[in-house]
Amino acid sequence: MSDTIRDRVLAEALLKIPEAGISDETLARAAEKTGVAKRELADAFPQGPVSLVEAFSHWADRRMEGTVAAAGPQRMRERITIAVRARIETMAPHKAAARRATAFLAQPQHAALAAKLMMQSVDAMWRAAGDRSSDFSYYTKRATLAGVYASTFAYWLSDSSEGNAATWTFLDNRIDNVMQFEKFKGAAQDALSKLPDPMKVFAGLRDRPGK
Repeated sequence: MSDTIRDRVLAEALLKIPEAGISDETLARAAEKTGVAKRELADAFPQGPVSLVEAFSHWADRRMEGTVAAAGPQRMRERITIAVRARIETMAPHKAAARRATAFLAQPQHAALAAKLMMQSVDAMWRAAGDRSSDFSYYTKRATLAGVYASTFAYWLSDSSEGNAATWTFLDNRIDNVMQFEKFKGAAQDALSKLPDPMKVFAGLRDRPGK
């Protein structure tokens, strides 16, 4: 029930945030407009404005995942590009609200929340793109994509080009940074596969006469 209420209130709040900001008042007005009782609102948004920003971020993540899934099979580069672009395009109708949310997260007291939401989002993008890594590259790939997404999102916020063409060109250039890591990882794994197995080498030395 809370998820349904959260989505209803969020949809209305996104219309009010540009003028009213991210606040308890915005939530209260959105709840009143959608017929949500105070107790239901408190259950759906237990941390008030913080929960509202979280709901906005998670909503954008889910929409992004749906777009990537609908795109069908693609090379990893294309899937990652689609994921980043889809998450930004999801927020396009609510650009003013996205600016407000960005300003909210930029406040020092919300630094931990900003970091958590960013890592959740880039993890969702990689997983939507088909990445299932659990080795040393897991965190490096997400940290790299976080930088790419953050810079592209910031560029988009001030982009006034037709169809955000400048933003997508910017993204295409930045996505190469992500793919460079993939190339490095592949080359490193290939090189390591050609090295002698250290356990076998150790066993050979141990079994040599006089040892």
